[in-house]
Amino acid sequence: MDAAEVFRALHGDLPREGVGSDATTRTLLELTAPLPASRRALDIGCGPGRASLVLAGAGVRVTAVDLHEPFLRRTRSAAQDAGLAGRVAVERASMTALPHPDGTFELLWCEGAAYLMGVDRALHEWRRLLRPGGALVLTDAVWTTAAPSAEARRFWARYPAMRDEAALVGAARSAGWEVLATHLLPDADWTDEYHRPLAAAIDAVIEALPDPDPGTAAVLAEARSEVEVRRAHRDEFGYLALVLRRT
Repeated sequence: MDAAEVFRALHGDLPREGVGSDATTRTLLELTAPLPASRRALDIGCGPGRASLVLAGAGVRVTAVDLHEPFLRRTRSAAQDAGLAGRVAVERASMTALPHPDGTFELLWCEGAAYLMGVDRALHEWRRLLRPGGALVLTDAVWTTAAPSAEARRFWARYPAMRDEAALVGAARSAGWEVLATHLLPDADWTDEYHRPLAAAIDAVIEALPDPDPGTAAVLAEARSEVEVRRAHRDEFGYLALVLRRT
């Protein structure tokens, strides 16, 4: 297997592509109230569409965007199966060049993906898409201790922009947003629908490939470390949701 094939084997059937849960999505949506009546949302980096379906089920009209076509196919299929196809439009688009006019949406949503373009850049560039009074919800990894362990720092060296809650909130305010709420995602949002299925997928690949080539073995070890570092250092980092209002 090459790296792309290993990724597909590990992630092709995961219920979600990052930390979160339907319950947390519902909680965050409640924290955006009140929203303008039309409630049009853009789910940026939608992955397989879990948040899109929760939003649509709550009566929001959702445009779900991602660059990975397999995720878009899963989102379309899931919306159809849930009877929500009329409320979920699926588009292939980059979060750095979203093809929508200014003021199109009342709600922007991005669970665990804004880091791909840089959270500070997202806070500035996405603002134009919202009508005044609209809300932005995003989640990002944060340190939850002032002195993280060397192992946790080594793992998160891939994300040098990672900061603590105060710094993330400060960045949002500096970009002109009103901070309505913050919410640290519970540990179950890591384990139940992301790390436990990911660990099972890793085991399945290892069982199918008991003697993987060095490249495949490295990808599997990296995926395993994601699960193990969180298990060992869950008190040192987390995912923080920001609920922001455009003034």
